[in-house]
Amino acid sequence: MIITKTPFRMSFFGGGTDIESFFRENNGAVLSTTFDKYCYVTVRHLPRFFDYSTHLTYSKMEYVNEYDEIEHPAIRNAMKMLDMHEIRLTYDSDLPARSGLGTSSSFAVGMLNAFYALKGRYANKKKLADEAIYLERVLCNEAGGWQDQIAAAFGGFNRINFSADGYEVLPVIISPARKKQLNDNLLLFFTGFTRFSTAVQQANNLGARDKAAQLREMYSLVNDAEEVLTDETKDLDDFGRLLDHTWQLKRQTGDAVSTNSIDLLYQRGMDAGALGGKLLGAGGGGFLLFYVQPGKQNAVKEALRDLMYIPFRFENGGTRVVHYAPETYEPTGEKEHHSTQKA
Repeated sequence: MIITKTPFRMSFFGGGTDIESFFRENNGAVLSTTFDKYCYVTVRHLPRFFDYSTHLTYSKMEYVNEYDEIEHPAIRNAMKMLDMHEIRLTYDSDLPARSGLGTSSSFAVGMLNAFYALKGRYANKKKLADEAIYLERVLCNEAGGWQDQIAAAFGGFNRINFSADGYEVLPVIISPARKKQLNDNLLLFFTGFTRFSTAVQQANNLGARDKAAQLREMYSLVNDAEEVLTDETKDLDDFGRLLDHTWQLKRQTGDAVSTNSIDLLYQRGMDAGALGGKLLGAGGGGFLLFYVQPGKQNAVKEALRDLMYIPFRFENGGTRVVHYAPETYEPTGEKEHHSTQKA
């Protein structure tokens, strides 16, 4: 049995510039961090006592014998890609799916990590990120960028640069005290709305040329925000003010980014004393993040008391195998007959 633990991410600046159609021509960058909320993927070979060869448990259960019977596209394509069979897979999560925290990509990374471990093979962070991008964007043909898979695989507080040559992950050099102050000034709330990120991306078509001006400005804000973090002489509160700036820009990139309900919630937080904030993810619902000075935090929490407040801490680990108990596995001729893959 293998269990992987993979963090979720929050993206502060540059979201949208990580979409391939944009960064191949314009370059892109994202400033993001992973935090201490995780998804867990448990994988083992299914004992041969059943009339099905694969058992999947996520928001629903599937009992299948062939790849093409699998309804979940990421699991189906990952099993084909890595030649997996006779699997029992279980997904568990600290936070709801489709909520703007890169949950589907964290699952993809954690699943691939578990599959490799079950085969007794080590996959480094870049391999997991690259293959999760390929799985979601190519095999599953889902719209979206590359940042979620990279953040989930690598973990930590990073600047991720995108260009025609691919991507690079650069840890943000920030003192522990300043990093803690930033963490303490961020409040996270669940709006209760969930949505499919890929549907929002398709509706907004963030790679369209008429959005390029906003995306280029959002890209420039990554430099400004990183400078606020790394330069001890800068006012850290400017990070919050820049969050408001990038949120206003993001709202211009598509009608599906925000809703009247989200706008009202955001304004309530700002009126109560937040310096800035944003909706995490592609838009349309999920989690609202606010930057709030300590003296104003109770007022903001009270103003948003009908939302769920989620305390969190930054984390640095990225995806990891937390339980490794490999099994001896030998495919049988009968199972090979029922499946198109081999061990």
